[in-house]
Amino acid sequence: MFDGMQRRVASMWLPRLPSDRALRLRPVDGPFVLTLKESNAERVYCLNAEAERQGLSKGMPYSDARAYCPDLQSRAADRVGDAGFLHVLRRWATRYCPWVGLEGDDGLVLDITGAAHLYGGEAMMLSDMRQRLSRAGLTAQIGLADTRGAAWGLAHFGEGLAAPGQALAALGALPIAALRLEDKTATALMRLGLRTVSDLAGSPRAPLARRFGPELMMRLDQALGRQPEQVTPLADPPHYGVRITLPEPIGLQGDVMAGASRLLKALCAKLKAQDVGARVLCLTLRRVDQEAQTVELRLARPLRDPQRILPLFERGVADVDAGFGIDQMRLEAVQVLPLPAQQISTVTLSCKDQLDDLISRVGTRIGLENIQRVLPADSHIPERSFLTAPAAYSEPEGPWVALRPRPLNLFPPEPIAGTASQPPRQFRWRRMSLSTARATGPERITPEWWLVDDNWRSGVRDYWHVETRQGRRLWLYFTPQNPGWFVQGEFA
Repeated sequence: MFDGMQRRVASMWLPRLPSDRALRLRPVDGPFVLTLKESNAERVYCLNAEAERQGLSKGMPYSDARAYCPDLQSRAADRVGDAGFLHVLRRWATRYCPWVGLEGDDGLVLDITGAAHLYGGEAMMLSDMRQRLSRAGLTAQIGLADTRGAAWGLAHFGEGLAAPGQALAALGALPIAALRLEDKTATALMRLGLRTVSDLAGSPRAPLARRFGPELMMRLDQALGRQPEQVTPLADPPHYGVRITLPEPIGLQGDVMAGASRLLKALCAKLKAQDVGARVLCLTLRRVDQEAQTVELRLARPLRDPQRILPLFERGVADVDAGFGIDQMRLEAVQVLPLPAQQISTVTLSCKDQLDDLISRVGTRIGLENIQRVLPADSHIPERSFLTAPAAYSEPEGPWVALRPRPLNLFPPEPIAGTASQPPRQFRWRRMSLSTARATGPERITPEWWLVDDNWRSGVRDYWHVETRQGRRLWLYFTPQNPGWFVQGEFA
């Protein structure tokens, strides 16, 4: 803001932002609402103009809305998506001025001081905003005044332009709620006969401050410019990308790796400054014929160490077709994750880093998701006592705890002959005749009744560790409810 220049603030209210965004993605004709579940009841979260004309309102039960309007169409609200879309609009609004902030979850505030002349004046700037938002399918109400509070009131209740120094004249006829007051405060003031902003401005301050607290007078002073209120713009998210333009085209693998090394050092410095690490990197090589070759590197763990990352690019760079030469290189961290500084041990660091680098190298060939790790699970059911997960997206857990020995080779139950409660002395399994030399057990395991499993419908199982004279060490179980014997595993 320039010294001596009158401050001017614009408030942009998007009353139907969620429904407008939903209809931009999938347009429909007729009344339409978005629903949100609150207190175990579906309620109307946002609605279009046609639904309002048929008597529907925000916050009413969805069942009542369907009763009033049988042809009503609806979708579930996406509050996360709405918030992201509002951030996109904030970036778009920087075309008018650099100072753009959020106003709640459905509006923007712009400090346009010194920028209106670029559009032919304030009225022309507001007209341009409305036209662009209308073409995008967004409903908007815009107010402009000397203060943020006055602009907000005009956007929500008047949608107009207050001349410089005339905030009270523009706000005077508006309802008391135009001062951004709580509903209960506005209701209490109206019961006292103070219905408009001019009524409040002409009333004694001391009695109102004692009854309603300092916030009431603060809101009035902010709207009239007696108390400053800043517009705080949101900082753009950090961009993790670097590039280099080469004076002469290159094509040798060693030259490309040398350029990638320079880019990695600059990129890792950015990552370190933000306490994050790269999980997915993309190296783009632009050739002199304007074609581009891309090398993507997916890491098993977030990294920002250029010496560890650089060798992982060798395989991808070796497959690049340089054509008549590469004249520009760009490296971007497509996905980053938090990587704060932490105390580490020199004893375990080297081993863990080598394993992560090995997973990254193998993952570039077969995919990180195909490298699995076995993790313990909290279940006494044999086949549920472990689970598999991608090694790149999980940490080793342990130690493994087993009160009884478990076979390393576990397979679906295979029936064998026998109905007695003791292990059979002789039996056939997988076309082999086996005789029992030693049997240890039983270990009774009951099914998990809270889970449905067809394999455990036979009820409890009595497990035995059976050593055969032929050298096989098997894991057998007996089902008392429906007498029978099964082999489920083999010890190493």
